[in-house]
Amino acid sequence: MSDPLHLLVPYAVCRSEGGQHALQGLALPHLDGLLARLQPAAEASLSLDEDSPDMPHERALARALGLPETPGRTPWAAWQVQQQGQALGAEAWAFVTPCHWQVGTDHITLADPQALGLDEDASRALLDIVGPWFAEDGITLAYDQPTRWLAQGTLLAEVATPSLERVQGQDVRAWMQQAGRAPGLSPQAVRAAQTLQRLHSEMQMLLYTHPFNDARAAQGLAPVNAFWVHGAGRLPDAARAMALPVPTQPQTLRDAALRADWPGWARAWQALDAGPLAQMHAHVARGGSARLTLCGERSALSWHSAPRSLRQRIQGFLRPQRFTSLHNVL
Repeated sequence: MSDPLHLLVPYAVCRSEGGQHALQGLALPHLDGLLARLQPAAEASLSLDEDSPDMPHERALARALGLPETPGRTPWAAWQVQQQGQALGAEAWAFVTPCHWQVGTDHITLADPQALGLDEDASRALLDIVGPWFAEDGITLAYDQPTRWLAQGTLLAEVATPSLERVQGQDVRAWMQQAGRAPGLSPQAVRAAQTLQRLHSEMQMLLYTHPFNDARAAQGLAPVNAFWVHGAGRLPDAARAMALPVPTQPQTLRDAALRADWPGWARAWQALDAGPLAQMHAHVARGGSARLTLCGERSALSWHSAPRSLRQRIQGFLRPQRFTSLHNVL
């Protein structure tokens, strides 16, 4: 039997005033049709605290892939390395994203790394500058993408790291304090958090007057003055042996939401309804199996295809579930 279709939708609902306004009057007939046919999958749904270091769609994806769900400890970098066919080795992995911290009188905000305009050449040049500093603490950096490097080292085995998406646009100070003071941290994890905080200070001093940023300033570009570590840890042996299917995860809603482009967010929903959701609806109508996971900013709800009793079918007909009724839940 083939694996069921699984569509995992980040930012299906946004709690901001603009996101709530965009939701009003949004007609999504194929999504509503799916919600009428599918059954809630309570075991796959989740709710996170407001200060959780992970986003609901990140936690839901980890669950679907059989990865550890410990807050801030899902080893996304190690999983990515395995997906690329590279040897994991015995050490831990992490992502390191070069970024710009906007320093105000009472906040330090992590700006969108994509806004830096880094290309591969610039990213590799910056990597050559900061790499030796990380190496002194046993962390080896390697290029992966312009705004994401791979880091390898024993130090990264037990680091609790809020995801980049959770921190973007937020004051980084509270998240950094949380990473070093979370309950139940081992002495190794505390030392690792302290080492990373020291590296943050060293990188800020190194890059503040570096010719690399002087050249960027001459081009009207924001300086790269910091980094963010995320997705750290070792991939457990059980996860290494798994080959679970990766859910389809459209990014159009996410991209529009992070830009606060609410008309674009609504258009993305309509395109999603007319495309992947329409295809899934037809697949389920033909008797195919499917799973749908909708993620907000605090929760994720999941539905799957399963036989329904006559009573359930009648209730679904009389009281059909509509997507717009879920905005207070997600």
